[in-house]
Amino acid sequence: MTSIASWHAHVYFDQATRDAAWTLRETIEAQFHGRFEMGRFHERPVGPHPMWSYQLAFGPELLAELFAWLALNHGALDVFIHPNTGDALRDHRDCAAWIGRSYPLNLAALGG
Repeated sequence: MTSIASWHAHVYFDQATRDAAWTLRETIEAQFHGRFEMGRFHERPVGPHPMWSYQLAFGPELLAELFAWLALNHGALDVFIHPNTGDALRDHRDCAAWIGRSYPLNLAALGG
């Protein structure tokens, strides 16, 4: 068994949902202040992510609470969550979860 060092949640958005994504970002920062790292607000696809997105990086101890909160508060936005075990392809392809709709990832960006 591989251990999980941390988790990433990626909030997906586009031009039409940009403002909603920014509002959710501010709400997450207020709700979970200091308990995670907020990534950049990418208004273009980055890496394996086919949509605009921003990342939340957090430890395993926050997974259940943050996942539940996002499930109830993501609104019209979609969220991709994956573990970080050191095997990025497997983490994104085989071990991930979606809140809302799912999207095909660009797995070639991870060597897949």
